[in-house]
Amino acid sequence: MTIFVASLSLPYTVTRQNSCSTEVPSPNPLLPQSLNSPPGGGNGEFNNETLHGIDLTPDATPDATPNHKNIFTSDSPLPPKKGTGYPFPSKPHLNGGSPTNGATQWSIIPATKVNDGLTSAIRSAEDIGYLKDTMWVGTLGTQTDTMEDYDRMAIKQNLKDEYGSLPVFVCDRDFDGHCTHCKTILWPIFHYQVPDSPKSKAYEDCSWAYYVRVNQAFAEHIAEHCKTGDSVWVQDYHLMLVPAMLRKMVPDLQIGFFLHTAFPSSEVFRCLATGKELLKGLLGADLLGFQIDEYSGHFLRSCSRVLSVEATDEGIQLNDRFVNVGTFPIGIDPTLWDRRRQLADIRLLIDTILARYRGKRIIISHDKMDYVGGIRQKLLSYEHFLNTHREWANDIVLIQLVTTTTRQPDLEASISDIALRINSAYTTLEHQPLIFLRQDLLSAQYVALITVADVLIVTSLREGMNLTSHEFVYCQDGLYSNKAYGSMILSEFTGSASIFGDNALLVNPWDFHQCADAIHTALVRNREERKKAWEQLHRSLLDNSATNWVKSFKERLSHVCSEQLSHRRCTLPCLSVDRLKDQYRQARRRMIFIQYEGTLAPWRPPSGVMFLVTPQRAVTTLTDLTDDPLNVVYVVSSRTLEEQERHFRHIAGVGLIAENGCFLREPHATEWQKLVSEGQTDTWREGVSCILAYFQERMEGSWVEMRHFSIVFHFGSVADRAMAKRLAAECADQINDACANQGIHAVIYESAVIAEPIDTNKRPAAEVAWRYAGSSNNSKPDFLLIIGGDREDEDLFRWANEMESTGEVDYSMTATIGSQGSEAKTMLTHGVTGILDCLQRLASH
Repeated sequence: MTIFVASLSLPYTVTRQNSCSTEVPSPNPLLPQSLNSPPGGGNGEFNNETLHGIDLTPDATPDATPNHKNIFTSDSPLPPKKGTGYPFPSKPHLNGGSPTNGATQWSIIPATKVNDGLTSAIRSAEDIGYLKDTMWVGTLGTQTDTMEDYDRMAIKQNLKDEYGSLPVFVCDRDFDGHCTHCKTILWPIFHYQVPDSPKSKAYEDCSWAYYVRVNQAFAEHIAEHCKTGDSVWVQDYHLMLVPAMLRKMVPDLQIGFFLHTAFPSSEVFRCLATGKELLKGLLGADLLGFQIDEYSGHFLRSCSRVLSVEATDEGIQLNDRFVNVGTFPIGIDPTLWDRRRQLADIRLLIDTILARYRGKRIIISHDKMDYVGGIRQKLLSYEHFLNTHREWANDIVLIQLVTTTTRQPDLEASISDIALRINSAYTTLEHQPLIFLRQDLLSAQYVALITVADVLIVTSLREGMNLTSHEFVYCQDGLYSNKAYGSMILSEFTGSASIFGDNALLVNPWDFHQCADAIHTALVRNREERKKAWEQLHRSLLDNSATNWVKSFKERLSHVCSEQLSHRRCTLPCLSVDRLKDQYRQARRRMIFIQYEGTLAPWRPPSGVMFLVTPQRAVTTLTDLTDDPLNVVYVVSSRTLEEQERHFRHIAGVGLIAENGCFLREPHATEWQKLVSEGQTDTWREGVSCILAYFQERMEGSWVEMRHFSIVFHFGSVADRAMAKRLAAECADQINDACANQGIHAVIYESAVIAEPIDTNKRPAAEVAWRYAGSSNNSKPDFLLIIGGDREDEDLFRWANEMESTGEVDYSMTATIGSQGSEAKTMLTHGVTGILDCLQRLASH
């Protein structure tokens, strides 16, 4: 099985040269700078490729750092080494093209502008043999229109054979437009920066067409090369349409998607004019992965609100299949960082920095120059700290590293003013409290800095996973420096905050007082406090390493695809009543669960109100079954216990389960047992009722049904169906947002929204009934039959199948009135009539 890893850019690119000239890297004017900058600025590992020379001249913010070169000596004892290649395999370069003198030649080299977190995760899994056959799919990240056809063919073949990569060639205009759409529309929205400028609005429509074309090119290229049994891992927001496009081309393909960035709340996401298309594109996947639970929750609620589909905690229920949703926090590769730290020049650079800042406490920070990075908020917090703790002014230095990105004059001017203000107030002949470097450091320099730093501060306003924090923690073990166990100040709006929790000093970047207090706490902590926190941080880092990300995503995708594939391919066989009757006769004791709605009684909607009428034939059949002393029969329903009693008051021997498992009444009993705490319901009922009342006023013909442990909002009789479904989705979204911490959720059905406890389902009630039956004077049942038809019955089907597979019962049979996509073993045809025919034949054995 080949795993295709589809990312916007390959880990490799090409450089162009003339046959008589030295190799010069090809410029990359098309790729936006926000994608171009090294991922080490927060959302990925720092790039492993070294640069020429060590005396870098930064593009520094004016007046921020007049002595920036003093961090490192200009004549470093050991110049950087080229060609280590890790994490890329060492491969020969390609010299393709025409053999004539002066012809253009192309060489393949490792790309420097890639998602390093993803790249090192895949490479680490390959190194340990966990991934054996991977194929990268992506663009070269450079201009390709000027390439001759024979050059393209040569590059294509060489990348595939030698580098395990499939280049996707798109025209420069499409690629430029695609990247502009990602940068100006998608990236801001995903980081809660809603674009609202005339330029972005005017460009949105035409750039969307470029976005679609590039996604289509990826899908077609993958479909051309994949085969049965292969798996595709689509990466990040650049390719959100690819899953659905691929699903249409290759229906049985295993498709997973992982979003490396944050996912916004539904209130923000629905500002996207193309939000519906993007969600439909993602739902072509079998598994959708997010960094943390918060982002997956936002996605589920966005689907519920924008697409009006049923969203559960596990994923999205579509008409023909289920799309699984999970969280898979990505991390760093410890093995890679061990190799980096073992380089000979690391120790010399560490000594250089320690000598330069002897007696000072070093705070390090590494960000991109954009509004999301929170540099402005960080500097204001640092300024507030210096103003309130002047005793630290000469003993502390903040080294702010800023990686290259698109120039943003307004933001840069604001940051420059703050930096100038800080240094003007606190700089002396011997000391400068703020070093502001706008440059891409060498890997060795970066490793040395985070090794000797006393504090890391991250104030991102929104970020998927800040891998700089992971790198800092890993380098603070004290193996390469006498400094160890540095404190970490971390924005609560990063995915890393969910991983590290309170072991980091979590802050709100907009709260300057809190950030300043966190800086003071980090500086005054004693070694034991810092070590205790670091050990917990280190443990969390190892539990969420890059390799574990690959393993968890691969195993989950394989599992869900196996289930989905069997459901898609398998049409359930019809229940053989004769064979069932034979097992029924042989049983010493039997237990039967029958769904009520749509199974024993058909839906009838007089006067626009949905209610059920139990046919006399069903009453007679149940009476015959319960008259047999060997039978324990339960009717399972979503209706209230009062309705259940009214329907079955003449059948004393039937057990009842009401409100989808909230209540249970044993056969021949009169008292109901509550299986859900009533106190928990009281805490959310009033708030949900207010939300429902608001929407009921706006949907003529809708009505609210109050149950004991749930509330049902019926909108099936609303004349405008499109409007009703849209408002119902918004209603469910508001309930889920408002009651996220109260243990309830709102689920949309065809004509109703049900707000109920999250842990409510029929399986726990069935397990209670089973224990009662087994603890009675009679023998434990050896025959189990479950007949249902709702999606809520899937838990019952799964439980019954597990009971047989584990030996808890000798024989179990599950039957649904559906035809496929169910956990049931068989199906029953002819609806209520067919079910009653089956039960009557059993009762008359």
